[in-house]
Amino acid sequence: MDSTARKYDRFSKIYDIFEIPMETWAFSKYRQKALSLVKGKVLEIGVGTGKNLPYYPAGVEVIGIDISKGMLERAERRRRKLGLDNVKLLLMDVQNLEFEDNTFDTILSTFVFCTVPDPLKGLREAYRVLKPGGKAIFLEHMKSESRLLNIPLYLIDPRTKALVGTSMVGKLKRTLKRRVSR
Repeated sequence: MDSTARKYDRFSKIYDIFEIPMETWAFSKYRQKALSLVKGKVLEIGVGTGKNLPYYPAGVEVIGIDISKGMLERAERRRRKLGLDNVKLLLMDVQNLEFEDNTFDTILSTFVFCTVPDPLKGLREAYRVLKPGGKAIFLEHMKSESRLLNIPLYLIDPRTKALVGTSMVGKLKRTLKRRVSR
């Protein structure tokens, strides 16, 4: 994860600008809908620059984690600007969560697992820290069955590979197929 973290540290300076088109066109409305479902003690996996922070409902306790110090610094600025005392930000890898089993009422991840080297390990860790009966909310971008819907992903994929070394086109899907076929 070190090389991914370093790339995101560098990329953090322009990350929000880079995502303006996707955020405006679709992501913000999906974030708002997903965040309306969170309750209790929340673990946000891959908090990034804190784009979800404005959408958290009152009364929740949030721990946001990320592998990138640069992204967390941006999220901390956003947290302070919004005056959110119910949010704590930590440097941590989803593949090795430093929490007890059954800690969180809600797990939230928005557009993160394409960057996780071993997505299944990360998902297992998320499940481990989720309380029985808790809610896991994931927004992910993956390759679609529709060729037309895949066009934007294929157009942006070379840029994301160059900037942060990850592919937005179906990494999780490929990993799941590989693991299921074993």
